Amino acid sequence: MEFDLSWLLLGLPLAFVLGWLASRFDLRQLREENRRAPKAYFKGLNYLLNEQQDQAIDAFIEAVQNDPDTSELHFALGNLFRRRGEYNRAVRVHEHLLSRGDLSRTDRERAQHALALDFLKAGLLDRAEDALQRLEGTPFESQARMALLAIYERSRDWPQATAIARKMHGSHQGDFSTRQAHYLCEQALARAAQGELEAAQHQFDEAVSAAPQAPRPRIELARLQQRRGQADAALATLQELAQQSPGALPLAAPLLIELATATGRQAEVYQLLQDHYTRAPSLDVLDAIVAMDTAAADPARPARDWYVRHLDKEPSLVAAAKWLAQETLEHEEFHPQVQRALDLAAKPLTRYRCAACGFEARQHFWQCPGCQSWDSYPARRVEEL
Repeated sequence: MEFDLSWLLLGLPLAFVLGWLASRFDLRQLREENRRAPKAYFKGLNYLLNEQQDQAIDAFIEAVQNDPDTSELHFALGNLFRRRGEYNRAVRVHEHLLSRGDLSRTDRERAQHALALDFLKAGLLDRAEDALQRLEGTPFESQARMALLAIYERSRDWPQATAIARKMHGSHQGDFSTRQAHYLCEQALARAAQGELEAAQHQFDEAVSAAPQAPRPRIELARLQQRRGQADAALATLQELAQQSPGALPLAAPLLIELATATGRQAEVYQLLQDHYTRAPSLDVLDAIVAMDTAAADPARPARDWYVRHLDKEPSLVAAAKWLAQETLEHEEFHPQVQRALDLAAKPLTRYRCAACGFEARQHFWQCPGCQSWDSYPARRVEEL
């Protein structure tokens, strides 16, 4: 049977035409799909810029459906869900990203970080902790450690917080020595509450070594030494405090008076308080000096005169009210009412105020109950700020 070349000549052009038509059809379909995806993406971006988050989410969902392999759209969608408080949906988006086998290492680490943020915002601290620990050795390591530190502080897991703070300090992410000292103090206080006084004192000593400039370890150590009957050692600790952190001495002024009586070294403590007051007038130090003068009952140095001298240096309603408390008025029958009004007006001025958030409290805190900042309370009353 002979082969007819005419069929070959007719078939080649026909195959070429059919192939060309098929390619044009595929290209047209691809262009349409690509056109739809960017259009939905830019529509979502426009909604986002106009703070129309609901419409933006709908647009991004449409874009993701048109192109499910685009990781950037998933990140945008997940972040939007988190901002709106839809943490379950954000978690699903980021877990879907992590389940993909074709995801690059950079995007995988980014998705892991986003997932950890989802858990944090949702208050799922256990799952957030696990997600953050997986970021060790990644570009998100510093942020993850800071988040872990916040988790351990909130849960009062001080040993874990100490370990993280040491890592961050050792990797030069900042000076975390004072934080370490606070964590050690918290552990020591817990041990002291359980009666483990020797172990508590060892941790206070460790805290002093970790942050020699921090005032809290020495103040807490002095209180423990006093509790253990080591009055001389406690007084020596507070004398070190006056050298290392003189600004915090007002917080230890009442304890200094107790130790002066216990050791019989009133003159030494009185001179220490007087020297500090001369350099930096303080209401707490002033009260301690007045208390020691009152106990001494020396007619040559009337205790009340200190308040008048303080008014020469600084206008103080608190000092004025304390001086008037023992003053004889012309109409003495009205003295209680006048004194009560003055004390009420001066009471808010004797509080401590957080420098970070403005939260006021009658007692001094090392960590603000409002914003959780450390060392944000100055050792001075509101009136002195």
